[in-house]
Amino acid sequence: MLHFDGQVAVVTGAGRGIGAAHAALLAGRGAKVVVNDIGTAMDGAGSDATPAALQAERIRRAGGSAVPDTSDIATPEGAQSLVDRAIGTFGRLDIVVNNAGIYWYDAFPAVEPAQVQAQFALHVGGSFNVTRAAWPHFESAGYGRVVMTTSTGALGSATLTSYGSAKAGVIGLGRALAMAGEPLGVKVNMVAPMAMTRMMNAHTGEAEVPDDPERAPSLVSPLVAILCHRDCPVSGETYVSGMRRVTRLFIAETHGYTHPGLDLTPEHLLENWDAISDLGRQDLARDTKSWAATNRRHLGAATEAGTR
Repeated sequence: MLHFDGQVAVVTGAGRGIGAAHAALLAGRGAKVVVNDIGTAMDGAGSDATPAALQAERIRRAGGSAVPDTSDIATPEGAQSLVDRAIGTFGRLDIVVNNAGIYWYDAFPAVEPAQVQAQFALHVGGSFNVTRAAWPHFESAGYGRVVMTTSTGALGSATLTSYGSAKAGVIGLGRALAMAGEPLGVKVNMVAPMAMTRMMNAHTGEAEVPDDPERAPSLVSPLVAILCHRDCPVSGETYVSGMRRVTRLFIAETHGYTHPGLDLTPEHLLENWDAISDLGRQDLARDTKSWAATNRRHLGAATEAGTR
């Protein structure tokens, strides 16, 4: 059994849906949870303190410990207020789950710059703001766990220009923070959820989210609990989680083609296109430093072969 006794977690966007499921599972296993949710519409408009208050109350009724928070984590001040709430209420902070998000369909080039900016402000900016505010506490404790919420929309979708771009940014941010946290005992990982929520239901035009047990938000949370735990075995990784299935999503590079001399031409590349694209020979790109080492190895091998 994984337990979080004595630990404190901040979960953003936790008033409803996937965030609420994360908060409930962590609290049910002993964590004290700050339920952050500004209570906006799916497009980020308006605010409502009710979702955060209701979810915190549900957790308390189930025997857990939770307080609501409605700070706007899209601003540095709001993120700092959220972290201060955790420290002021529970005396420490061990876990940050960056889950808050907004969502809409759009298409290029009709998507407006303001829409792109809004998505980045919350998904990338909000994740950055909360983690940055929590970082000094992690650093002083020599310990911390951060889970970022990305999306398979980052893989490319003609109808998710702004959302998918921002979620791809979350992966880049998370990988950078994982490297920064490595010497500090801080682990950072990313999760792309698969679940039926009000956001996923938006395109149907139906007001009520259908009861679909196969796509329940609670099926996303077990992986998140592992990534939040002291025994988390990884950092800098991205996973897809939901619908009873968990997979690892990763960035890799083919061995490609390395020209033996400096006389490289476009024709050389076309002649070796199959080698450039060959997925049967690839290297996992863990981070920029390891990629650079792999790149040097390939360059050296090609140079040596060319001089034989």
